[in-house]
Amino acid sequence: MSMINTKARALALSLLISVSLTACLGDGGKSGTSTTTPPVASPAPAPTTPPVTAPNQPPTISGTPLTSAKTNQPYAFQPTASDPDGDKVTFKVYNKPAWATFDPATGKLAGTPSSSSTGKFSNITIVASDGTNSDELGPFEITVASTATTGSATLSWQPPTENADGSPLTNLAGYVIRYGTKSDALTLELKISNPGITTAMVEGLALARWYFTVSAYTTTGVESMPSAVGSKTVT
Repeated sequence: MSMINTKARALALSLLISVSLTACLGDGGKSGTSTTTPPVASPAPAPTTPPVTAPNQPPTISGTPLTSAKTNQPYAFQPTASDPDGDKVTFKVYNKPAWATFDPATGKLAGTPSSSSTGKFSNITIVASDGTNSDELGPFEITVASTATTGSATLSWQPPTENADGSPLTNLAGYVIRYGTKSDALTLELKISNPGITTAMVEGLALARWYFTVSAYTTTGVESMPSAVGSKTVT
């Protein structure tokens, strides 16, 4: 019984020693600090180059605005604009006349000045923008003048020197100007009682096309045949 126990203890001791040795032995059977090979570092990724963005280019605006207008007559100016980048272009106006309207989508300036809108409208500027950069047209001015409701016509002629029979004309007394808006209905007349006058102005003519003739008359009341019909459009 005693022998069996001794063997058992010897076996247990041997196992313990074996386990202990296994636990204490390091790399290559040497005790002490183990050597660890560090991992090989991966190369750093190449830097990413950001995409190159082209700088924004400004739009361009051009055109020649009318610098005169008349009361009670429509005025309009439409500029031309483009953007080299294809950006949408919008418009602004500065110092717009009160009688005009402005379209920010097209840049059109338009309106009809009333009879009380005469005068000079200065420093008008139209700006085209793509939201980042801009270009401008101007400054320019618009002068509004009154629209005439009547006009005049000036006629001139050569005085006659002979009678119808070829004899010298010695008793010329003056001239008669006949006129109207129809060439075959000259119902108005202007009498000039001075034979030395060879130019006359007919005033107060409505805006229309007018037709005229001139005839001469003598001191005895004899009147010549009328001249050829002349015409003028009064605007």
